Amino acid sequence: MKTIAIIGGGITGVTTAYALAKRGFAVTLLERHRYAAMETSFANGGQLSASNAEAWNHSSTIVKGLKWMLKNDAPLLVSPKPSWHKLSWFAEFIAAIPHYRDHTIATTRLAVAARAHLFSWAEEEGIDFDLKRQGILHIYRDRAGFEHAAGVSRLLEQGGLPRRAVTPQEMRALEPTLAGQYYGGHYTESDSTGDIHKFTNGLAQAAQRLGADLRFGQRVTKASADAHGVSITVEQDGASDTSDTRRYDAVVVCAGTASREMAAMLGDRVNVYPVKGYSITVNLEDAASQAAAPNVSLVDDAAKLVASRFGVGRFRVAGTAEFNGFNRDIRADRIAPLVNWVQQCFPGVSTRSVTPWAGLRPMMPDLMPRVGRGKAPSVFYNTGHGHLGWTLSAATADIIADAVLAALGAPAALVSQRTAQALKMA
Repeated sequence: MKTIAIIGGGITGVTTAYALAKRGFAVTLLERHRYAAMETSFANGGQLSASNAEAWNHSSTIVKGLKWMLKNDAPLLVSPKPSWHKLSWFAEFIAAIPHYRDHTIATTRLAVAARAHLFSWAEEEGIDFDLKRQGILHIYRDRAGFEHAAGVSRLLEQGGLPRRAVTPQEMRALEPTLAGQYYGGHYTESDSTGDIHKFTNGLAQAAQRLGADLRFGQRVTKASADAHGVSITVEQDGASDTSDTRRYDAVVVCAGTASREMAAMLGDRVNVYPVKGYSITVNLEDAASQAAAPNVSLVDDAAKLVASRFGVGRFRVAGTAEFNGFNRDIRADRIAPLVNWVQQCFPGVSTRSVTPWAGLRPMMPDLMPRVGRGKAPSVFYNTGHGHLGWTLSAATADIIADAVLAALGAPAALVSQRTAQALKMA
């Protein structure tokens, strides 16, 4: 049986492990934390949002970034401290601006395709992840933002996603708890929300039931590839005296912001940059807060914030983008705007109990995930999904699993399964 190593136990690593295990491969997932989904897949905004597929590669993003550079509480914050990684990333980001339209449409198609996979997997494996299928409402306070969104809606429609404009009155009908004055909104009925951490752990257990070996507390220190496979060295919990090297027929790098380092070991360049985002989980501890919190998921494009309701007792607000290297600090001046947004838009929600979090989004300069083969025949990548890892993961996992299947051939287990199905049908 062909052996496949997967580096990374976040949403992309776990979905890839599951997709490969379903195809009959002997899968070993290597994750440096003690559990799955402990970094970027821990406490994101929770949106399965095809409506958020717009690429960031737009001239207006550059203008806003320059304008906000010296504001600590700005939705988009770029640290002025230079680094070659940051400079090269922004150069490629600017070079991708002419592809804004095509990339937005392509990402939309991928996001729409991902839904079917994710929902079917969750149903098949019985995963409870606080799924709420009540759509996503983008809100706008001025005409300029609303009309830009109308142009985005036309691109989304070309990608197979219907989204409709709504009046302030219709916004109130969709989400009566939303306070404030608005010019209008755009509503995507087919979008949904859920807890990424709960889903990832549920799918990890399903992958284990299919035979995948999930090895936690494994830090990859070396990786090399040749024509016959890959060699990967790990250390248990970072202890050098527990170094262990094993051979695999192939590797899929799903290492999030560490993918650039892993790719360099394997002879490839994957220019992922860590774009920090923040979230708060508001614990709805009283009946008044539970009644005042929204049920429809929201996107405030001006504030670069999203909001999702998880069950009865939790309300998640997440967003902003900070270019500051591998800094994982949870800054009070970056959390405060999230709390203030809740108080402004949902004044009946108590913010007495709030849990802050920060995570690093693995973002490619052109906002397109790196899904495909490396230079070596045994190396594959499924990484760099940026702010849409949760939304795209099920589709990209299926794509890369098919790529591995095509390259390595069907494993014996899959051949036997298909033969049995054919005999049953005969």
